[in-house]
Amino acid sequence: MTRQMIIGMHLGNGYGALAGAWRMPGVDPTSYTSFDAKVRQAQAAERGKLQFLFLPDGPSSVAADIEHEAPGFNLDVMMTLAAVARGTERIGMVATGSTTFNEPFNLARQFKALDIMSHGRAGWNAITSAGDDVAANYGVRIPSSADRYGRAHEVVQLVQALWGSWGKDAWVHDQASGQFARSAEVAPINLGGKYVASRGPLYIPPSEQGQPVIFHAGGASANALDLAGRYASAVIGAAFSIEDARAQRAAFRNAAERAGRDPDEIKFIAGLMTTIAGDKRAALDRRIILTERAFPQRAAYLQQMLGVRIDPARLDEPLSPQQLAAARPSPGDPRSGHALKIAREGWSLRDVLAHGVIDYQPVVAGPPIEVADHMQRWFEAEAADGFWVAPDVYHDGLDDFVDHVVPILQGRGLFHLDYAGTTLRDHLGAPAQYGLDHRIMR
Repeated sequence: MTRQMIIGMHLGNGYGALAGAWRMPGVDPTSYTSFDAKVRQAQAAERGKLQFLFLPDGPSSVAADIEHEAPGFNLDVMMTLAAVARGTERIGMVATGSTTFNEPFNLARQFKALDIMSHGRAGWNAITSAGDDVAANYGVRIPSSADRYGRAHEVVQLVQALWGSWGKDAWVHDQASGQFARSAEVAPINLGGKYVASRGPLYIPPSEQGQPVIFHAGGASANALDLAGRYASAVIGAAFSIEDARAQRAAFRNAAERAGRDPDEIKFIAGLMTTIAGDKRAALDRRIILTERAFPQRAAYLQQMLGVRIDPARLDEPLSPQQLAAARPSPGDPRSGHALKIAREGWSLRDVLAHGVIDYQPVVAGPPIEVADHMQRWFEAEAADGFWVAPDVYHDGLDDFVDHVVPILQGRGLFHLDYAGTTLRDHLGAPAQYGLDHRIMR
């Protein structure tokens, strides 16, 4: 069967990926607190046959500029997906849950209940927390990397053990005989380690896919590779070039193989931010409207990236020939090479910033075919197994992707025409699993 890409949709604060999205014409400014808005956005993604929704989470403080910007996350990822589960039928739902500040029993119960509610469409983005601002909200200091990842391994194993503590055939619910469950198949697990422990059992039977799918979004450090290589079926990636993405994908596949798994069991899903318009100029103008408040600060950062002085009062001019000759990409920022390439094309500094050279994922701003071409290049170069897409504004950007980019990909044979199955495991081609994967037990 021809290899086809997996596509997920970022579902954040109800407005979009860019700070100014909440002020765009047509956007309901109360979408931040509207679960109905999230359901409508999920339904649009499902109409495009996307495989999953991805909900990041960051239980830290409010946005840095709360005076003018909305926080970037959902009110609560599990509450949001509970609403989405009732308003959709096929699309997968992946929520972030920290292994650092959550107890395994609570994680196991919440995600498996969501899996039951959604009929086997739930996924857990299992990550560690690294910010002191997050730790402060729990009244503690952030643990060391060794302790964070040591705990993460134990939490994932314990959650999976709890998921499997109610046997596959334990639930009888036979009204005639009066037998509700086979008690011998609902058993405690009595599992514990240095950081966490639980007696169990969990009191929730299997879903249609058995148990939720594990994702991981934690970069490509040695610790992240080890964690994802052992447990994850998909990695939410962050790479700024085909070369970087190809190297990360290979590293995660190698990590899975070292853990005793088939490397095809782990999918690398690259990030992509989109601004879709009729042409490049219209797309850049839209991004300028959405992000211009931050341009003075971003110009200062761009100066560091390129190693040349930038006058924030002259953003409507391109870099001079002398500046371009002196510019050098910062070796500490993987985005700087692309920033210099855009600057050398002769764009004004305002347009360089509008290209998204300082955004946290690659940006494609232009007509739908440019988005499709980017995705095809990366996919065919084996830099990604798919993409998680973050539209600039959900109100119209999500529909633009679904209605104009998806058909191009389908026409090229790169994306499926319809769902082949009903569960998230079906959508990802993830192998069946119930309880612990004994191949990778420490």
